[in-house]
Amino acid sequence: MDVNEVPQDEREMNHNAKIKKLVYAVGNDGKYTGVNSVGWEPENFVMKQAWDDIDKSLAETIVKIQNGTLSPLPYFMQKNLMDLALLARYAGKWQWQVKRHFKPEVFNKLPPAMLEKYAGIFNITKEELVNFGKGKQQGIYGAKRIYTPPACAL
Repeated sequence: MDVNEVPQDEREMNHNAKIKKLVYAVGNDGKYTGVNSVGWEPENFVMKQAWDDIDKSLAETIVKIQNGTLSPLPYFMQKNLMDLALLARYAGKWQWQVKRHFKPEVFNKLPPAMLEKYAGIFNITKEELVNFGKGKQQGIYGAKRIYTPPACAL
């Protein structure tokens, strides 16, 4: 692909950030060079569908948190695109232990040090973690809804 042929179709995502990715194309000198691209329409469409699915899953998780059937941990795990195994590894716990912390009655008894560890993993404060879903101040997606692109392409 030539440098002038790199797709530049604007994204129609739920965020206002201008996210670009590096692609390689052949320059005028015949050598590969890095070029910023905002993507192309089919890729952007699929990415929007994927993020819409994540948003739907997050909304369902919030309902469960507000109903008292789930702790805030699964929400932040999903929001940070983590799975149980990854969260357990970061927390230094077995998967069954982390899954047990998904129960509100167990989560509410966690020691402050464990809550601090989870908060650090999610890059939030302990108060944000503990108080998530206990009021309308957070809105549907929490206090901070920042689009973080995945480390690798899907």
